[in-house]
Amino acid sequence: MSIRVGSAEDVTTAVQRFASRRTPSGPPRVVASGNFATPHPLLQAVDAALASYRLNVLNAQAGLPMRAGVVHETSFVGPGVRRSAALAYVPSRLSLLPALLGTALVPDIVLLHCSKPWHGKVSLGIEVNVLPAAVEAVRQRGGLVLAQLNERMPYTFGDGELSDDLVDLAIEVDEPMPSPHGTRADAASRRIGELVAERVPDGSTLQLGIGAIPDAALDGLVDRTGLRIWSEMIGDGVLRLEQEGALDPAAEVVASFMFGSSDLYRWVDRNPRVRMARTERANDPASISQQPRMTSINSALEVDLFAQANASRREGWIHSGFGGATDFLVGALHARDGQALIALRSWHPKADVSTVVALLDEPVTSFQPTAIITEQGVAEVRGHTEHEQALAIIEHAAHPDVRDELTEEAHHLGLV
Repeated sequence: MSIRVGSAEDVTTAVQRFASRRTPSGPPRVVASGNFATPHPLLQAVDAALASYRLNVLNAQAGLPMRAGVVHETSFVGPGVRRSAALAYVPSRLSLLPALLGTALVPDIVLLHCSKPWHGKVSLGIEVNVLPAAVEAVRQRGGLVLAQLNERMPYTFGDGELSDDLVDLAIEVDEPMPSPHGTRADAASRRIGELVAERVPDGSTLQLGIGAIPDAALDGLVDRTGLRIWSEMIGDGVLRLEQEGALDPAAEVVASFMFGSSDLYRWVDRNPRVRMARTERANDPASISQQPRMTSINSALEVDLFAQANASRREGWIHSGFGGATDFLVGALHARDGQALIALRSWHPKADVSTVVALLDEPVTSFQPTAIITEQGVAEVRGHTEHEQALAIIEHAAHPDVRDELTEEAHHLGLV
């Protein structure tokens, strides 16, 4: 193993030395693995070395440093930093974020959560995402690449395989990979899942997220054949499709990151059929459009009668961000026999309000999908006039309790 392995104290010392030599131009920027692959022991060692810095993590979960001097910078807000006073949200389609890491958001230090070295390489395992671009950018800048080598991190093939000489210093850990609990599907989610599954023929390529609605959709797809996966992320649902024989055995499963059960992690470990792709490839609309019968399934916080979707903001606060939804919506719409579906409940159970509104009062995340699906039915959008779209959304997607009100508002908007 050619990687220099040290202790957490060695990391702290190395970062302090680097910071002392760095030409000041504001606090250093630290980019770290996100989602459920954040290298917490490594991050703690770096945090001990820096009085102030910008921490860039995608979909941050709980456990990040929350103190004065740490700015949480991200283009996709996770629950760990949501509504944080120290949040610096940088709007960006995820496919374009790697380019920003080489220009406007160049890192000084990159923190990786990797597998143990194998044949002169380490693997980013379950979280590839924007990290290869971050490593390239920090190398050009002369910054530091630090790694946490974890015996439990699966070795996955693809763009996340890095030569071990790219790592300046590493620490070794033996920690279980987080396995987030699944979401229990209620009656509404199951109905939405059924309606989504009915639109997916054999031989389709799927992009699915995680949650009750995508899980319910997968329940209706286990009897399909020849399905393919080209997705930003995958979870246990894809493993279930594999076990049920629904996936095309000759096609690679392509994703950029994943999280799920230990069974999922065992399945992907050194599995040549699973190829982890860097974000600028996985989320490239042109590449997505080349996938056969590309079907993109995403959710939203609310939709309006112009077929606009808000999946980013709630009550004036940034809830998540663009993510990859816009990338896959555009790619799927350009694919031959492709479709982009927005699936959501017609009524928000916690806020006790309709998710279908006359006109969004929050910024638009995406617009003009193929169809909007709720437990009430399917509102066809693509290829229809704006008047037809509005009527379909009212009659087939909105909750019955608000249809009269929406119809009245549609008149004021000139849609009916």
